[in-house]
Amino acid sequence: MMNPMKKVIEVEDLCCKKCAERAEKKLLLLDGVSGAKANFKKGVIFVESDLSDEELSACVEDAGFKVKEIRPRKGIFG
Repeated sequence: MMNPMKKVIEVEDLCCKKCAERAEKKLLLLDGVSGAKANFKKGVIFVESDLSDEELSACVEDAGFKVKEIRPRKGIFG
């Protein structure tokens, strides 16, 4: 694994804890994702990964969510 990048995935329809967990689990199944933590109240998933934004986006959309934006994570709180 290369040096994993910390990213923030903004998701449109992360409505509850169950949705957040579903998105997290789906991302964690990917090779190349070393961490994923969803916050449904903020509508974001913090992810640590060396995958491309396209791969992350495809995974999240495959889990049934609409990705608004993927950006590098700057500090502790995105």
